[in-house]
Amino acid sequence: MSLRHAALGLLVEMDGASGYDLLKMFEITMGNVWQATQSQLYGELNKLTADGFIEVASEGPRGRKEYRATDAGRAELRRWLLDVPPKFVRRDEVLLRLFFLGQVSPDEGAAFVREQSAALEKRLADLGELEGAIDWGDENLSFYGRLAMEYGKRFMAMRRDWYEWVLEELAKRDPKDG
Repeated sequence: MSLRHAALGLLVEMDGASGYDLLKMFEITMGNVWQATQSQLYGELNKLTADGFIEVASEGPRGRKEYRATDAGRAELRRWLLDVPPKFVRRDEVLLRLFFLGQVSPDEGAAFVREQSAALEKRLADLGELEGAIDWGDENLSFYGRLAMEYGKRFMAMRRDWYEWVLEELAKRDPKDG
């Protein structure tokens, strides 16, 4: 995913924001989809400004800058949304580790899967709390954010069910087979 397009999209949706406000909105709306640090986001704001996709709309106390998307930025967001095929991420560290669990004892392998399952349950509970804390409205950020959140919930539920299946399969496996 492109941090550039995530920041640009939020600026378009918010009709302008300061870097701080953008970072907070980023954490609330996309924290489960994409992680970004303050330095990464501010660096991207500088690049977007240099490329003419956003501009400083106003400056406030202590160097606070409010940014807004330019027409070129809106066109770039549209191009990215409609013309650039999405890249599907194929890396999954949990699956990679699972692939090599035969290198540890069956008890250690099962413990690893249980740890992953417990961590996933916590993330799922956190997502449920976040969903309940959001004042969902009819604006784009709420509507499409809710769609993305539902994907996250369903994906985590599927992964939880898969972890249970993996534990069942590990329990059936004869240690002599490994």
